[in-house]
Amino acid sequence: MTHRTTPPLAGRYELLDRIGTGGMGTVWRARDLRSGELVAAKLLGAHDSGMLLRFVREQGLRIRHPHVLTPTGWAADDHRVVLGMDLVRGGSVDELLRETGPLPTSYAAVLLDQLLQALAAVHAAGVVHRDVKPANLLLEPTGDGPPYLRLGDFGVAVPVEDVRLTRGPAVVGTDGYLAPEQQDRSVPDPAQDVYAAGVVATQLLTGRPPRAGRPLLVPEGPLRPLVTALLDPDPALRPSAAAALERLRRVDVPRDGPWPVVPDRLAPPPRDGGRAATVAIACFLVAIALCCAAVALLITG
Repeated sequence: MTHRTTPPLAGRYELLDRIGTGGMGTVWRARDLRSGELVAAKLLGAHDSGMLLRFVREQGLRIRHPHVLTPTGWAADDHRVVLGMDLVRGGSVDELLRETGPLPTSYAAVLLDQLLQALAAVHAAGVVHRDVKPANLLLEPTGDGPPYLRLGDFGVAVPVEDVRLTRGPAVVGTDGYLAPEQQDRSVPDPAQDVYAAGVVATQLLTGRPPRAGRPLLVPEGPLRPLVTALLDPDPALRPSAAAALERLRRVDVPRDGPWPVVPDRLAPPPRDGGRAATVAIACFLVAIALCCAAVALLITG
């Protein structure tokens, strides 16, 4: 665990310990000095102008939805840029799958419902996520209760009507989750996120991550017709996220189980001895002042 050795960024974010690493930098548990709350802070690493533009744009994607995790604030100090967002403590769907393997169908249906809710909100805002995969689906620590998913990491997201900030021959996204049309460098489209959601659904049900050259197998069960529609090779035939959500909610998926446990995966935050000592001294001085005031009242009374 890496502890903070630098002063608060721009006087706002006090970095406490590193809790993750991404393609654009590191993620830290931090204290937002404006609110006093613990948050997740994404700290940009070494960057070029294109990466900085994407990073700054991400802080503008503040889509308000219970299942979407977007920045709540940002700060910059010289060469360091940081985004603040809610601290999600249950790890990712990727971690859950590596621990449990295939998920019960009813549990997978709840996760797919929440993912489609998130994508419907993102697409309604005119944005394509472009990197829907289990590692970017974060979970609140709900124990053995119903899961609570948050779609995060909008580092390569793009507004449909905006300029493309990612240029060059590379295809944006993660191998295995790319829609067939993306191999032809197609422009960003919400149907590509829908395809990725279908890949995620097969992984939830089978426990098998996608592999190049290996066909996706949708297992038998109540979710098969919907997942097959999400994976249609023709993007024009895939349902929108909103339509897929409506269709999913008409499917009868009886509870099977037991459901997996989503634990709190973060250790307690590191103690700030200096801050604790300051608070203790302040309390001690207040106590002395109160005692002196009480004694003075007794003497004068």
